[in-house]
Amino acid sequence: MRAVVQRVSEATVRVDGQVVGEIATGFLVLFCAETGDADADAAFLARKIAALRVFTDDADKMNRSLKDVGGAVLAVSQFTLAAEWRNGNRPGFSRAAPPAEGDRLYRLFCDRLRAEGVAVETGVFGASMAVSLVNQGPVTILMDTRDPR
Repeated sequence: MRAVVQRVSEATVRVDGQVVGEIATGFLVLFCAETGDADADAAFLARKIAALRVFTDDADKMNRSLKDVGGAVLAVSQFTLAAEWRNGNRPGFSRAAPPAEGDRLYRLFCDRLRAEGVAVETGVFGASMAVSLVNQGPVTILMDTRDPR
């Protein structure tokens, strides 16, 4: 399971020109479930994101979490994070979870974030979305539950 976490001062997602999700301070999370991912991966990722201390404290150190700053998450599904890009010039996406499983894990991830006490807005799974954001810092973190780092 992969996620790109961006610290934002604001983020919005639109479908067909209509706002479907919007937050102020928090994280824009681009989320991708891959074949073989499990419920435990979604729970682990949600726990780590909810506790991620990348908001600045009074000493200007990244020491506060979403909960500490009253932040929210805008979670957007993005199967293209599973792109296989090394061979050729047209990426493949066979590592992405099948749509029904990807949607289930995306919803579970969002539910687990809410269970951590985080306000969550979402995009629309499978839709063509227009995402706008103001990245603060910039701070962008790539998370992969299969990466041992």
